[in-house]
Amino acid sequence: MKLSPILLFVFAFLFSSLNLLAQDSKAEKEKDEADKKEEKKKSPFKEYNKVITAEAVSDEGLFTVHRVAEKWYYEIPFATLGKELLLVSRLSKLPSNLSPYLNAGSKMNEQVVQWERKQNKVLLRTVSYQNIAEEESPIYLSVKNNNLQPIVQAFKIETFNEDSTALVIEVTSMFTKDVRAISGLSENLRKIYKVKNLDANRTFIDTIKSFPLNIEVKHTMTFNAGAPPSNSKTASMTLQMNQSMILLPEDKMQPRLYDERVGWFSVSQIDYNSEALKSDRKTYIRRWRLEPKDPEAYARGELVEPVKPIVYYLDPATPIKWRPYFKQGIEDWNECFEAAGFKNVISAKDPPTPEEDPEFSPEDIRYSVVRYVASTTRNAVGPSVSDPRTGEILESDIIWYHNHLRSYRNRYLLETGAANPSARTLNTPEAEIGEMMRRVISHEIGHALGLPHNMKASSAYPVDSLRSGAFTQKYGVATTIMDYARYNYVAQPGDENIRFIRSIGPYDIYSINWGYRYIPTAKSAAEEKPILNSWIKEHEGNPVYMFGSGYPRFDPDAQTENIGDDPVKASTYGIKNLKYVGENLMNWTTTVGEDYEDLAELYGEFLSVWNRYIGHVVTIVGGVHQTLKSSDQEGAVYSPVPKNEQQAALQFLNREVFQTPKWLMSETILSRIDYPAAVEQVRRLQVRHLNSLLDEGRMQRLIESDFLFEKPTYQLDDFLTDVRKMIWSEVYENSSIDINRRNLQRAYLEKVADLMTEKEVSNIRIFRGYRTRVDLSQSDIRPLLRANLQTLDQQLKKAAKRSKDRMTTIHLEDCRERIAEVLED
Repeated sequence: MKLSPILLFVFAFLFSSLNLLAQDSKAEKEKDEADKKEEKKKSPFKEYNKVITAEAVSDEGLFTVHRVAEKWYYEIPFATLGKELLLVSRLSKLPSNLSPYLNAGSKMNEQVVQWERKQNKVLLRTVSYQNIAEEESPIYLSVKNNNLQPIVQAFKIETFNEDSTALVIEVTSMFTKDVRAISGLSENLRKIYKVKNLDANRTFIDTIKSFPLNIEVKHTMTFNAGAPPSNSKTASMTLQMNQSMILLPEDKMQPRLYDERVGWFSVSQIDYNSEALKSDRKTYIRRWRLEPKDPEAYARGELVEPVKPIVYYLDPATPIKWRPYFKQGIEDWNECFEAAGFKNVISAKDPPTPEEDPEFSPEDIRYSVVRYVASTTRNAVGPSVSDPRTGEILESDIIWYHNHLRSYRNRYLLETGAANPSARTLNTPEAEIGEMMRRVISHEIGHALGLPHNMKASSAYPVDSLRSGAFTQKYGVATTIMDYARYNYVAQPGDENIRFIRSIGPYDIYSINWGYRYIPTAKSAAEEKPILNSWIKEHEGNPVYMFGSGYPRFDPDAQTENIGDDPVKASTYGIKNLKYVGENLMNWTTTVGEDYEDLAELYGEFLSVWNRYIGHVVTIVGGVHQTLKSSDQEGAVYSPVPKNEQQAALQFLNREVFQTPKWLMSETILSRIDYPAAVEQVRRLQVRHLNSLLDEGRMQRLIESDFLFEKPTYQLDDFLTDVRKMIWSEVYENSSIDINRRNLQRAYLEKVADLMTEKEVSNIRIFRGYRTRVDLSQSDIRPLLRANLQTLDQQLKKAAKRSKDRMTTIHLEDCRERIAEVLED
């Protein structure tokens, strides 16, 4: 069949058009490929599969973590950029002897950070909440400009994931270089051990694991060191670090304002949005977030479980026999939480087996752990990790050092042995050791819950009440377990059913209720304040509910290691017991066929116990009572100790310290552990407390009290006269002076000489400082000391003429020469 010319034309046209279209399509395809090649040449980023190759081992979580050969990558979602994370750096493993209070689990740094994109880089920047302002306010710009946060490290963006929702950076260098912000070595440790540099060949990343809210990194670092803490011939030191990066809550906990009358650990911020005519410091208490599962039942006064309970795991290294006591010490706090309306708040669990939880690690910030540390250090600590924005505690690790058991056994024997037969042995019954451990763990858990030491609590109870079995079994030794009131050293032989070991008390219940009770009607920290204040005022004036940190150190009611409301009476009982212990110490601490190592150790601590009892009384002289109050409460915050109490304290010191305490120097003991030592032992003990008594701060407080307060106070002139007559009593009694007293009298002259010639000048800080300082060159102290020396010199002159004892005469003449040297300057 023949085609018409028209059809031939049509077919020819169509064929030509199709051919042209094909040529155009091919040209466009070639152009696209050329454009892509050109784009690849220009792009600074690699293809995803060229970075995260087929051999990558990946772990999804907060970030997806990739390991490709020896390189590690973070795949950071764009949605996470700019969000705030808490970066916690801990020691995971460390060399022996690095530092007495550093161990596996010790926190070396805690900082808020955020990942920030800057063109083709990602910056890891620290974030501080020291200075704040609302972002909507004009002053926010100034706060931001005047508080530029440092950049910890910058990373090149390697690529983007396939759906362009995340960027990828290599983070290997962050953990294999010496980045100071996350290092396990402080500048001081670097100096001590002469650290030269980090050895890259012996430094590597062990693991990086990603979880939904956190990333955990373990990396080993080896430093070249001129004087390493152990294995010195290697000239190096290796430690393993754990870095925890946790996403901070976007739904922030409502903070609770701090009040010094209750006392909590806290976080502070300077708020530039304040309506005051200055920047305003806002301080919030540190606490766990407790919210009721059933708010309606909670409002009706029923006990309700929290949405998120607090769980502590025991370290796998914890000896099996001690685990029940550790668990009891943790869960004892449930009694206090019930007062705040919550039940089953805190629990303790055995460590999970690898089968139960293969990811479990004590350093993982998801777990709160009671760490058991093989160390000769005698201590325990209760640190925690908190959100600096609100004070919310996120995690904590309690540290128990193995040798702490020995400290408690020794003090149990020395402080309670007179009245407590079961303490009179080196082999303390396991149940009693366990009880001590339980209470130590409770104390440290208290810190981890947000409670600081309350050193005022131990002075709330009358001294004689501590000799009552019924009282001590009901109320304990002090009102809180957060004081250093470890043992009842007041109870006497014959007192029955006495509680000797501290326990949780009424102040603990009160403070937990104050800090943790849920207040749904208050929608801000400011709205809570009147309610919190009313809870404090309900107990106004009751010593059971008072708080005192122990600083400043001039309040005799807020001392460490003391018990009872009268230090003179308590120390009198304590010394009476100590004399009984001293007479029996050798029998209680020696074993047939063994040497006297235990006796020597216990005797050294025996002297320390005596020193503490004496120190409690010294604080009364020049003492000032501090009773924390707000401006809507009547009465003074500070008031001097009454004159008669100060004089009674001085009489006690004369009797127990300055009149030679020869009973401390047992010939039976010293002849076996430290001969010759008796004279020097007495001298050191007496001089320590004499120097403390003649502290310039103490004397300045006597001057200030006499000036500030109308009621009769102990005047400095009277105090110095009383001390002089006590120290030099033989001069007034015309008697010979033995070697111990001669040493003490020379120490008196040496201390006075130091006060008369001391060049250092410092500002007076009376009420808020830890220690009262004074400008001696302009104070009344030196004129009064000079007058006392002049009076003493005349009396020594007369006594030297009367003396019939050669050594006494020589001593008196020597003392006059020393006085002359001081007076001539």
